[in-house]
Amino acid sequence: MAKKPAEKIEYTYQALDRQGNKLKGELFALNDTLAKSELRKQGLNPIRVKKKPKPMFGGKTKITPADIAVFSRQMATMMKSGVPLVQSFEIIGYGQENPAMQTMILGLKTEVEGGSTFADALKKYPLYFDQLFINLVNAGEQSGALETMLDKLATYKEKTEALKAKVKKAMTYPISVLVVAFVVTAILLIFVVPQFKDVFGSFGAELPAPTLMVIAMSEFMQSYWYIFILVIGISLWIFKRMMATSAEFRKRMDQLMLKAPIIGEITSKSAIARFARTLETMSVAGVPLVEAMDSVAGATGNIVFEEACMKIKTDISGGTQLQTSMKTSGLFPMMAIQMVAIGEESGSLDFMLSKVADFYETEVDNLVDNLTALMEPLIMAVLGVLIGGLIVAMYLPIFQLGNVV
Repeated sequence: MAKKPAEKIEYTYQALDRQGNKLKGELFALNDTLAKSELRKQGLNPIRVKKKPKPMFGGKTKITPADIAVFSRQMATMMKSGVPLVQSFEIIGYGQENPAMQTMILGLKTEVEGGSTFADALKKYPLYFDQLFINLVNAGEQSGALETMLDKLATYKEKTEALKAKVKKAMTYPISVLVVAFVVTAILLIFVVPQFKDVFGSFGAELPAPTLMVIAMSEFMQSYWYIFILVIGISLWIFKRMMATSAEFRKRMDQLMLKAPIIGEITSKSAIARFARTLETMSVAGVPLVEAMDSVAGATGNIVFEEACMKIKTDISGGTQLQTSMKTSGLFPMMAIQMVAIGEESGSLDFMLSKVADFYETEVDNLVDNLTALMEPLIMAVLGVLIGGLIVAMYLPIFQLGNVV
């Protein structure tokens, strides 16, 4: 096994050019002596060279799917420009601000330098590169069209990440409304209502029922606020635990998501878009339809669609057409089925799948935009009812003050 090369360090420098102008910049080198030597090779006279300080909180250390999408595009660009594979890893790796990404990319470089193929090197990092990614890279290497496959992978990753971001936005918005409403209500009950209660104590009159109810809620919140936090914390922990360990629970949640108003339509159409986009990418790479369905199932992001994809795989293995199996599942709209049917009959399945993906990605965009527009007045209504109700309840005794006098 090849010896792992020492990692270069990022330095900042100040130097003078041949005209005496002061320059500032950054460069990578194994040590400060080599950094100064590199500057002199560039015709610069180094004044100060020092290690670039790390961010206060350690910087970004986690590799996200968005990072992999950017890496895919960078590799595609390098390969299209004719840069050799190993040199591409080095250029991209040393240009990363995320230490985890830099370590991974330079690890890929080491594997390839040691004689591994790109696809085999990717298998060393299964957390970041799924079977779809590895299969397409392998197909590109086998066919001699790696740059084309990387370009298609980059486009696929960019589109799927953009779609995920849209769906995440749709899911996050309603939750944020509830959180804001709960926090504002809790602040009013714990800090504002007690001030009114002291004033009402001097009235000497019976308080209205709404005011008594709000005061009782305030006293309960003041005495047992920690119970609310504890219950919410435990509930979230149990939910995350169940999602991570119970396939049946995840399936139930995915079924509920598909049936939910508006959110269900967004979830369904995003799953169809991912189904079509993944299958189109695999088809272009020449992966047989039956083999492609495993990657397609995992890409849909919903267990209900995942199980449907595995059923479609079984049907296709038995000689059933893709369009027929899709129709039998009951999850795909007629438009998607008809476009797949046209693709199968005309021999242009990958092209028609691309059109299906484009259409449903646009549909998801529109649905999320509509949801955002719908939620804005809903936010005002929810906050108005909660906060307005509390304020009216607390001011009712003041309105009745004349009767007491």
